Amino acid sequence: MPTHTRIRPFNTKQAYPEQNLDNDVCMAVRAGNTVYLRGQTAMDLDGNIIGVGDAAAQTENAMACAKVLLEEAGAKLEDVVKIVIYITDRAYREPVYRVVGAWLKGVYPVSTGLIVQGLAKPEYLMEIDIIAEIPAQRA
Repeated sequence: MPTHTRIRPFNTKQAYPEQNLDNDVCMAVRAGNTVYLRGQTAMDLDGNIIGVGDAAAQTENAMACAKVLLEEAGAKLEDVVKIVIYITDRAYREPVYRVVGAWLKGVYPVSTGLIVQGLAKPEYLMEIDIIAEIPAQRA
């Protein structure tokens, strides 16, 4: 009997047709009461790139997608316990963190921020990795 629920499975051939990939992955996994999200970026849940050149718009999209995926897994934004934020330029830190801060106001997750040379697509200026824990009384 499977112990994990895999949400929105897909193959990287669809998400990254310009790359020679063939990986079976999914948007979210619920393992017990823990929810792990795929890194959220400028790509919306339909595969469109949102906010080219605009780190804040990309972050709004990423957080909106994260909210949907968490809800599909039975979690809420208030259940977020850890985030890792990747940005491709230090100049994006303030706009990205302002947006994330607005979405997670009062949640107090642990947070790690990294500046990286690049992400999966050249249009991506940021990516956020999210882990949530659903409280036992709501699970």
